[in-house]
Amino acid sequence: MCEIFGFSSLEHRKINSELNDFYSHSISHPDGWGLALFNGNEANIEKESVAAHKSKYLKDRLSVPIETDTAFAHIRYATVGDVVYKNSHPYTHRDRLGRRWTLIHNGTIFDFPELLRYRGVQMGDTDSERILLYIVDEMDREACEKGAELTASERFDVLDRLMYRMSEGNKLNLLVYDGELMYAHYNSEGSLHFRKGDGDIIITTQPLSVGTWEEFPFTKLMAFSKGKVVFEGTEHGHRYIEDKESVDQMNLTYSGL
Repeated sequence: MCEIFGFSSLEHRKINSELNDFYSHSISHPDGWGLALFNGNEANIEKESVAAHKSKYLKDRLSVPIETDTAFAHIRYATVGDVVYKNSHPYTHRDRLGRRWTLIHNGTIFDFPELLRYRGVQMGDTDSERILLYIVDEMDREACEKGAELTASERFDVLDRLMYRMSEGNKLNLLVYDGELMYAHYNSEGSLHFRKGDGDIIITTQPLSVGTWEEFPFTKLMAFSKGKVVFEGTEHGHRYIEDKESVDQMNLTYSGL
């Protein structure tokens, strides 16, 4: 599977050391890397479909200071989708009111029929991209019903309901950013951790080499802004346990056999 990294801080901070540590894991996650640096509703996204530890571009990029208050990083181990640029994370998409949504995912969707309709419109062919398109469509639908832009708490409630529905039977470790809130969710025990600092938080699949790390709250959605928790969802209990038969069947399906 993939590894994900999220950073939220009260102020801009240099994160080169943490990124170098995170990207060093690409030896076992060689199918692409991505980086998103956020400035409000805008995102600067850089990615390649090559291993991070082999990327000259990434080496050069990390040789200069990277200072931000919100960032995502991703290294890919491909399960669904070819190893090509369009299948590299992060994914980003705007809703009808212009809000930009960005997602990185570590997991696999085995059974959630609502995502199938996006196969014909997505740029790549990963289930991760389909999750983002589905989230944005649901936000648009809720805003249309309300007749106005959703508030932060309303956006959280929508995503909380979606995590409840999508997580049953699926591995749904992901980070989402909407220009204001960083959302985090995971349901595969032991596969998401966090380190709380002085005014910041880092969330990552595997603990990095520096600091004290704790396991992230399990099977419930959390939202952060400027390094602090602002919303906490209901614990749904949809724990994902790997089923070898389901994984093998999925691999057969996407290999065309």
